[in-house]
Amino acid sequence: MRKTFTGISLRQKAGASYLLALSLLACTETKPQVIPAPAPALVNSEAREPNQYTELKWSDDFDGSALDQTKWVYEQGASGWGNQELQNYTNSPENVFTESGNLVIRAKQQTPGTNSYTSGRIITKGKQSFQFGRLDVRAKVPKGKGVWPAIWMLGSDIDQNNWPVCGEIDIMELRGSKPREMLSTMHYGTGSADHRYTGTTERLAYDLSDDFHVFSVVRSQNLMRFYLDGREYYRFSNSDASPYPFNNPFFVILNLAIGGNFDGNPDATTTFPQQMQVDYVRFYQYK
Repeated sequence: MRKTFTGISLRQKAGASYLLALSLLACTETKPQVIPAPAPALVNSEAREPNQYTELKWSDDFDGSALDQTKWVYEQGASGWGNQELQNYTNSPENVFTESGNLVIRAKQQTPGTNSYTSGRIITKGKQSFQFGRLDVRAKVPKGKGVWPAIWMLGSDIDQNNWPVCGEIDIMELRGSKPREMLSTMHYGTGSADHRYTGTTERLAYDLSDDFHVFSVVRSQNLMRFYLDGREYYRFSNSDASPYPFNNPFFVILNLAIGGNFDGNPDATTTFPQQMQVDYVRFYQYK
């Protein structure tokens, strides 16, 4: 009787043994360790002297016939903006326009009643964010009781991390009734119920509204330095705030508010219209 084998042939056995040996070798082989590449350094994260920031990265000199809407967005509304302000921000050329190479944000008194003033507020949100570098704003501010000009910044992640978690940098605020006092303030916190702020009041020997001045902030990793006409007057670091959201990208805001909690409401001594003029906004980095 012919026998039938159900097993494998010797050749098949030999092949299987060879493959098994290769697999065992692969299991015991020492594979080279994969070392991740170091994270790239953040651009301009190192703090340097202000005059070393010579590379102009973004600017608006307001030389056009109207506001450049590729760089700025009108922020409109009349909600009081959390400060009981009286103005209605508009996109009207009566409130925001360019003239003789300057941006003009003009506040006008309308008919008496709720939001009886109109003014302007423009932002770079969605157009341009700024992280480490030097931001210069050359501007002439108004004065008068209840007049509130401001040059400031908010964290670009505000839609994901609401104020004050996103952080706020007030480069310059002025109580119109005190034109010789300039405020720079940082706002931060872990939530709406945990709003904290730290800053300084710079008292001057002159009226800030008399002429144009350059308001600057130099931002580097864990440090911000503030300057008026090239003179440093304040420093703020991560040792001054926890949490510290100020290493993140921020956008710029220019506005002229009327009334509210900051300087109170206009009185009989306040004249209208009032206006803030901005010669330029420029952002520099070093090489």
